Amino acid sequence: MTGEVTGELPTSNSQLPNGCRPATREAYGRAVAFHMGTSQWEPKKPFDLRERLFEFGLLTLRIAQFLHTRGRIGVAVSDQILRAGTSAGANYEEADDGSSFRDSIAKKKIALRELKECRWRMRLARAADILTPEQDPVIAESDELVRIFSTIIRNAEGREKS
Repeated sequence: MTGEVTGELPTSNSQLPNGCRPATREAYGRAVAFHMGTSQWEPKKPFDLRERLFEFGLLTLRIAQFLHTRGRIGVAVSDQILRAGTSAGANYEEADDGSSFRDSIAKKKIALRELKECRWRMRLARAADILTPEQDPVIAESDELVRIFSTIIRNAEGREKS
């Protein structure tokens, strides 16, 4: 293995890369975050909403991985962010297979709730300085997705009533 730093945390059976011997997981996490750079936190915003949710899911995976380097509280909140951030896309995918128009709207509402939960938890972690300014673009993306879903649901419910 070379002296490069990867995004993977060491396990009990692995070693840190050569030339990277920090004393703690937190120090290793800072090295990983430094190596990743801010471009890794910039969301891709494809026009297709499914693809955008997929990209957001990838970002929440990275956030969870980063939070595992930020102590016990970071680890605890990472699981919640990971579940909410990745389930939004899965629920949107399920909305296509809804048994009715109302079922489809209901699944989109679930996706919206998950996005709101993910956004709230990331904002909380950011306010507590568990997340850093480098992750602010991910929080902004969650906010944009909440607005998009709110509009989709409002428009769909308006069509249902007409």
